[in-house]
Amino acid sequence: MNTLNVRTRFWLGACAILALVGCAHQSASLYQWGSYQDQVYSHFKGGSPEQQIQALEKDLQVMQAANRRPPPGLQAHLGMLYAETGNDAKAQQELLAEKTQYPESGTYIDLLLKNASNARSAQ
Repeated sequence: MNTLNVRTRFWLGACAILALVGCAHQSASLYQWGSYQDQVYSHFKGGSPEQQIQALEKDLQVMQAANRRPPPGLQAHLGMLYAETGNDAKAQQELLAEKTQYPESGTYIDLLLKNASNARSAQ
């Protein structure tokens, strides 16, 4: 009978510990994603670049107000959307912001800027 009592106490204690661990505070995400993933999906499904720009700009404003970092690629994607709509100055601004925020993207961003420059020269 005493053994059953010890086993019962052990399992109750183990369950209590697991319950407390399950309720532990989750750390905040390193980035604030906003609607970025939805906008990338919309882009590949042929969604309106103007609507995507509007949504991503709104997300950036919310992130800046909350002092949070945008995820890698958001500003590059926004820059590509601006280039698609013909706003080259804004496209360059967003691409350079991505390169500043994430220096490891520099090689790719430089390639995009070079291709955009070559496309403007060809016109």
